[in-house]
Amino acid sequence: MKLLFVLGMPEIIAIAVLVLLLFGGKKIPELMRGLGRGVKEFKDGMKDIADKPDNEAADSVSEKPVKESLAQDSVKEDNAGGGQV
Repeated sequence: MKLLFVLGMPEIIAIAVLVLLLFGGKKIPELMRGLGRGVKEFKDGMKDIADKPDNEAADSVSEKPVKESLAQDSVKEDNAGGGQV
């Protein structure tokens, strides 16, 4: 398999300079901190999903039957309409 996207040192330096010019030196730590938090939350979520047994994960997705859910949604829509003609 041939690698189509390989970053060498010149490409990494060019990207770093571009990011520095676009966001400025003061904003970069905030951006990286936010990116790190997002990656951590993603990993934690994936770990939680992997830790649950398969049948428990399927049960937690839908607690109530579909007919009940649809009936409640239609009642909400009727009530939300108010006095519209």
